[in-house]
Amino acid sequence: MTTTSCDETFGPLYEPPQPKLCANCPCCSARLCEKGATSVQQCHGLVADPEMMPYVAACPCSAATTRSTHAWRLAQIRAVKHATEHPLGKPAEFVLRALAGGTSFEDPTEELRGLRARGYVDGYADGGAEAWRITLLGRRYLLALDEPRHTTAVYVNSVDVPTRTAKVVVIGWHLEREVTVIADHLATPAQLDIKDLPGRYLDAKANLGVTDPDDLVLTRIQVPAPIGPDYVAVRPLWLRDGGAR
Repeated sequence: MTTTSCDETFGPLYEPPQPKLCANCPCCSARLCEKGATSVQQCHGLVADPEMMPYVAACPCSAATTRSTHAWRLAQIRAVKHATEHPLGKPAEFVLRALAGGTSFEDPTEELRGLRARGYVDGYADGGAEAWRITLLGRRYLLALDEPRHTTAVYVNSVDVPTRTAKVVVIGWHLEREVTVIADHLATPAQLDIKDLPGRYLDAKANLGVTDPDDLVLTRIQVPAPIGPDYVAVRPLWLRDGGAR
């Protein structure tokens, strides 16, 4: 059997396209950061190659310290629930308030170490009080101790399933402005699938005195009690077109 070979010209050399780099960080592709920002796993939890995780672990685009990321929203929820449901002991609160106010204090019971583990302070475990500072999450915790929270109805306008993000109207805060929340944060306590959320009313506790919708933190979410047969429902005008304008 005789074999012959021939050269074939296919034109230019084709190579897989290089991923577009993120414009806001030096460690990730734009696509990874876009997905990481809307995932509580952040960028490092979405990389396929475990060896790449250390390189993207500190990515700011998806970090819990970066405002409006899913990880940031989850951190706010945890801090508020901690303050309103299972608050710190008085010694730890005293230390945290002292740091917030810039006043001197002593820490004989080493509360700073526990506060650091929760992300409420950062600094050096082997330093004096002057080596520590309160974080924004720590301030969020203190604010949740002091700010009033009220029960309000929450109407779910829409859900983006790929990003697991919901757009809701918090009735007691504003009748038209939408608020972005993590869809699972609504669905899990209500025992619903996120696909079943749009068009539903839920009850929640919320800090209604804020001006920025991102600062609204919903807790104690539940399905409203069934309405009795004698109740006459009146559809609000602002819902006549299917949602907030």
